[in-house]
Amino acid sequence: MAAVLRREFRLVANALGGNGGLPLHVAARSLTRSSVRCDISEGWLKKLLVRKIEPTKESHSRMLSDKDIIYALHTQNIRPDSIDKYLANYEENVNLIHSKSELNCELMASWTVEVGDLDQALHLWQYKGGYEHVDYTQKVLSEDEDYQRLLKERGNYLRSRHLQYLLAFSYWPPLEKRNGSNKYEIRSYTLKPGTMIEWGNNWAKAINYRRNNNEPFAGYFSQIGRLYNVHHIWCYKNLKSRQETRESAWRQPGWDEYVAYTVPLIRKMQSRILSPTSFSPTK
Repeated sequence: MAAVLRREFRLVANALGGNGGLPLHVAARSLTRSSVRCDISEGWLKKLLVRKIEPTKESHSRMLSDKDIIYALHTQNIRPDSIDKYLANYEENVNLIHSKSELNCELMASWTVEVGDLDQALHLWQYKGGYEHVDYTQKVLSEDEDYQRLLKERGNYLRSRHLQYLLAFSYWPPLEKRNGSNKYEIRSYTLKPGTMIEWGNNWAKAINYRRNNNEPFAGYFSQIGRLYNVHHIWCYKNLKSRQETRESAWRQPGWDEYVAYTVPLIRKMQSRILSPTSFSPTK
């Protein structure tokens, strides 16, 4: 992505300063009477502008997600000397919740971070039935002695933790749990407020460039917690497979266009490589 931007900026620099050796202000003035101006105005510079989003009476969640399913992403930073104790505690926590079928709450994935924020675990839970079932689950667990015991014990193993409630993008392939040995990558983006619809419109098309090797695992945007957050989760056999798959996307005509459209929407981004825990439903 950075390489694309550097290449485009070099093109503009050449267009402005390399016009037959003319001074910069003369070369820039001459662009107004040349086809270069046309190329620039209709080309990549246009993509670097965040287009105005028309007002809508529909919420972003209704426009971008078509399922009444809530996902909870728990991000927990573990004390380095307590990782084994923490994982044993959380596995017991998962078994306890799954034993209560009335909760309609299911662990979809559980990972530890291999590259990025080390000594960190991510747990992805699914609640069917919307926030009504989230409220019900919280009430039941708040009154469960075993759950509260595990929660209190787990606090001894943690440095910090964060929870987000997410919705799945409607254009993302349905979540399928994987078998075998896999590496996951979660790419997290903080977007500029007001650009979520434009992000979704671009990725609804861009996702078609990333279906090779069944790599898309899940795509979400935040509703409660840190807002204007997007999480794209990809699945690869290994890091070599990740490299080859991503390079293959760049070789396809059109992929760079969508990258150029979405870069201006981003305030910051982060990538982490994840390994499934022993009790993760997806491997």
